[in-house]
Amino acid sequence: MALTVDISISLDGYVAGPDPSLEDPLGVGGERLHEWAFAASSWQERHGHEGGEAGSDSDVIQEHVDAIGASIMGRKMYSSGTGPWEDDPKARGWWGDEPPFHHPVFVLTHHAREPLEMEGGTTFTFVTEGIEAALEQARAAAGGKDVHIAGGAEVSQQYLSAGLVDTLHVHVAPVLLGGGARLLDNLGDSPPALTVDRVVASPAVTHLRYRVAA
Repeated sequence: MALTVDISISLDGYVAGPDPSLEDPLGVGGERLHEWAFAASSWQERHGHEGGEAGSDSDVIQEHVDAIGASIMGRKMYSSGTGPWEDDPKARGWWGDEPPFHHPVFVLTHHAREPLEMEGGTTFTFVTEGIEAALEQARAAAGGKDVHIAGGAEVSQQYLSAGLVDTLHVHVAPVLLGGGARLLDNLGDSPPALTVDRVVASPAVTHLRYRVAA
């Protein structure tokens, strides 16, 4: 049961563009990081749509989806909010009534609330006790499968800095954002050691998988 970070990244190291907003939650240009995924048949199916392209990119997504039993994300990834839930215009998340996760999701937050059960098998549980408490709950809910850190950059950095991540998957899009949220900042004086485990390339993206040293 591994803890994985799986995230798209620009060639200059950003996982979101500058100036995120409710209208542009991934920041300026941030959606370009995910165009390879939007085009994949497995992504379209996961989001309740038909169509998309088969091939290595779709296979990478499907492999990831099949391995995940629970996810962890930060409050900003969930809604971009920071304050009390009653003031959050996206208090039910970004994804509508049937989010694409279809498994338990644990949201790190400073503001307590009751779990939110959505259609399609997704339940959001809001964790105020920190990253290790969220991981413990996610592992208990994952049914023996992996736990996925769904973002954003700050939460990924916290788990990497704490030495809790087993596998780092980065999908390097041929995009230069020039600013925004960087994935591998704020890792302290002893950043984790990485070993290349797999490289899968397509015309749209390069998929890199690293094992993170204990």
